[in-house]
This record gives sequence, structure tokens and C-alpha cells, in this order.
Amino acid sequence: MANEGKIKHLIRLIHEGRLSHLKEEVCKDEGVRAAVLKGRFGRSGDTVLHYAARHGRLEILKYLVDELGTNIELVNSDYKRALHEAASMGHRECTRYLIAKGARVDCLKKADWTPLMMACTRKNLEVVKDLIESGASLRLKNKDGWSSFHIACREGDPEIIQYLLWVSSATWDVESKINRTPLHTAG
Repeated sequence: MANEGKIKHLIRLIHEGRLSHLKEEVCKDEGVRAAVLKGRFGRSGDTVLHYAARHGRLEILKYLVDELGTNIELVNSDYKRALHEAASMGHRECTRYLIAKGARVDCLKKADWTPLMMACTRKNLEVVKDLIESGASLRLKNKDGWSSFHIACREGDPEIIQYLLWVSSATWDVESKINRTPLHTAG
């Protein structure tokens, strides 16, 4: 396994989008390659896929998945996947790529949050549309009983709220575990 200094260097390369340098590091050291394929780093236990998706590094995601064969469903300590990261940060191309590669659109992280719920926190209508058009469910609720519509109403983006209602006019008729409706959460 690669040492901690080497791992920090790899993460920096991903953050900066330096694909050619990342490829060099992976090619010259089998320990680095093993860390890239299966390693979990830091307190949150993120994989290199998490870092690439979080920072919107599509070319690095493609390299990790297409060339190295990294599993797109790897989870961190919170059971978050790369799709959660891409969706929550509003990185549309990364989100679309991961979906096209077979990422589960309704995967759950701790507290039962889906990528759609996370996308609703960032006011990115295009990512929300991509997830729904790929089969993301509006019916799922997190551990508190909040749906994506609750979250969209809390964030207050009128375009997302209107879109979710257009997709399913009954989406407003939902209550959390403590009987809060989306209207209660509207900020």
C-alpha cells in the first residue's frame, strides 16, 4: 500500500485535475495502483472516485473507471458513493457519466439520503432532471421522513419545486415522521 504522503499527493493531483501526472504515479507504483482501486482515505474514508466526483474531474473519473476498472459503487464511511458527491456538488457531466456507467440512482448514504435529495440542496435543476430522467424516485424518504420535495422546499429554488411538481403533482402530499409537510419546510 502507498504511504500517506503519496496518498495526499494523489488526492492533490485529482483536486487539481492533473490526469497525466496521476497516470504516471499509478503506472510506476503497484502500491499506488492498489490504493487507487480500493483505498479509502481520511476520516471520511473517501475513495479516489469520491474526490474526482466532488471536484468535477470527469476525465479523471473516466480514467479511474474505464481504464483502471474502479468500482463506481465504492462507499465511504457514510456509505456515500461517487454519485452522491457529483450530484451534491452540481457536477452534471460527472453525474451523467456515473449514471451511464450503471451507478444506482437511488443508492442510500447514512441517514438514507439519495443523490436526488443531495442535488436538491444545491439548487441545480439540470442535475435534478438528469437523476429523475434516469429513474430516481421522488417517493423515497430519509431517516427523518423527508422526501426530495421537502428538501427542495427547504432550499427554496422555485424552478426545482415546479419541476418536481410537474414530474409528479402528488409529490407535495407527503409528511415527515413528525408530520411536517413540505410547506412547513419552505424557507
